[in-house]
Amino acid sequence: MTGQQRRAPYLMAAPAVILFTVFIVVPIGYAIWLSLHAMRVRGAGFGIRTEVFIGLENYLEAIQDSALYEAMQRMLGYGVIMVPATMGLALLFALLLDAPRVGGKRASRITIFLPYAVPGVIASLLWGFIYLPAVSPISAALKGAGLPAADFFGDVSIFFSVANIAVWGSVGFNMVVLYTTLRAIPKELYEAARLDGASEWRIALRIKVPLLRPALTMTSVFTLIGMLQVFSEPATLRPMTNTISQDWVPLMRIYQQAFVDNDIYLGAASSVLLAGATVLLSLVALAVFRTRSARSDQ
Repeated sequence: MTGQQRRAPYLMAAPAVILFTVFIVVPIGYAIWLSLHAMRVRGAGFGIRTEVFIGLENYLEAIQDSALYEAMQRMLGYGVIMVPATMGLALLFALLLDAPRVGGKRASRITIFLPYAVPGVIASLLWGFIYLPAVSPISAALKGAGLPAADFFGDVSIFFSVANIAVWGSVGFNMVVLYTTLRAIPKELYEAARLDGASEWRIALRIKVPLLRPALTMTSVFTLIGMLQVFSEPATLRPMTNTISQDWVPLMRIYQQAFVDNDIYLGAASSVLLAGATVLLSLVALAVFRTRSARSDQ
């Protein structure tokens, strides 16, 4: 093997390594550095604002922040709705599209996937106008039928309203991943099951779903991470209702700390804690999925 051939893999991987370093490693390192510092006033009179090292003080303050804990509770309530609904609908659509006697598969795939291409802010605005009582077509239809208008911004219904936007936008991506995995399964397995008298429903439950476990694990973890990073939906809906506060979810609380309260150091500490919780929760979810898969394979 020549020297040029030995260098080829490193040269091909270099762009990805550079981009990963610039856009992932460097920002994470800078956030950690900020979280260990703070701005302090030194000197008599008006003094001079100086950036000083304070160690873990910002982390202790972030851990003791009651508003951050309340934001996490609201995020979990949102996630209880969003994660199961997203994965359930994605699996259902993937199984239906893979069924042999279902027509219009190409148009259906495009229709289901299309919302994923809509940016989160635009999707939130679109649904926000549907939720607003004054312009909501749903409320107008209910009033026309002599029924009371729907309250999409109630204390409880707001969780379903926000989760609905996230589900609408994320089901398509998960469906494509699951459907692509189904298309890679050998058709001989289905034919053998049909010869044994298995129905399409039994084939889906006993053959397709078990073989989808790796893809289900991956998409579930991605959906869980998306739940932890929710921001654009409640932040966009906030001007439309008083139900959503300025620190409704953790990322909104971090934004308030860094850019409203002008304490970017505390915001950096809170963001590092949230990132650590995201990694930890993802690892726990992966461990749970792997344990269940190992048990079912025995």
